[in-house]
Amino acid sequence: MEILENNETIASTSLGSAVCETVLPLVPLQPLKDIERSIQKKYRSELWSPFVRALKEFEMVKDGDRIAVAISGGKDSLVLSKLFQELKRASKTNFEVVFISMNPGFNAINLQNLKNNLKHLNIPCEIYDDNIFEVAEKIAKDYPCYMCAKMRRGSLYNKATQLGCNKLALGHHFDDVVETTLMSMFYMGKFETMLPKLKSDNYDIELIRPLFYVEEKSIIKWVRNNGILPMNCGCTVAAQKTSSKRRETKELVAQLVKNNPDIKKRIIQSTQNVNIEKVLGWKNSEGKHSFLDNY
Repeated sequence: MEILENNETIASTSLGSAVCETVLPLVPLQPLKDIERSIQKKYRSELWSPFVRALKEFEMVKDGDRIAVAISGGKDSLVLSKLFQELKRASKTNFEVVFISMNPGFNAINLQNLKNNLKHLNIPCEIYDDNIFEVAEKIAKDYPCYMCAKMRRGSLYNKATQLGCNKLALGHHFDDVVETTLMSMFYMGKFETMLPKLKSDNYDIELIRPLFYVEEKSIIKWVRNNGILPMNCGCTVAAQKTSSKRRETKELVAQLVKNNPDIKKRIIQSTQNVNIEKVLGWKNSEGKHSFLDNY
């Protein structure tokens, strides 16, 4: 479980979803021009439109921005990178985008897979080394995921700041937001969600999540139908063991969706429609409050 800045809590071990699942391509690797065209054509309603919706609704990209897009090697960050390239091509907003990827200790196969994908997808990404896997495991041997996530976020903030960026884009998607919202209630006894953007306390930079409205199933479909083989799980710790709570929540949501296809949307709507008069208590920067305060 990762404790982020500004009291934001995310049960996650990676830059995107914490549950590592193999996403095998359905077809051979497609030509770059077809992959890029599919974003605006075949997957416009599933990827491009919700991506743009989040950017506009939460004012994520503005004139003068220099945005660092973090690439972990997984499906989410690869999709995010291509969406930003398309945005740069199609948008009238004057902004810059750079791509960074931290190598926290990937094995040779994963690292080469990352490089192959970046080359084929024409993503000019700077890969830099930071032996976070090794350090995190030494510091917190029994449960290194919290330490690893914290160190990875700090490393990315630092690198992005060095490159003169004022924003850092991560690949958390719609399902991550839904699962995190439920996990905060199930396992931490509080109601909070994953914010679409968040100012850093320790760096002069803002974190943004442009895939906020993009569903994971759409990302998987795009990757598989374009023949892309993303990194499965770069972590040296057993993913099945360390991400069990998120996996359980993901499976629960999948069961609920069978009976109510719109339930994920309703969960997100609930985070935007909190009625303070109907909750027992809440807290903010001024402290804790109770409904009895003005009873």
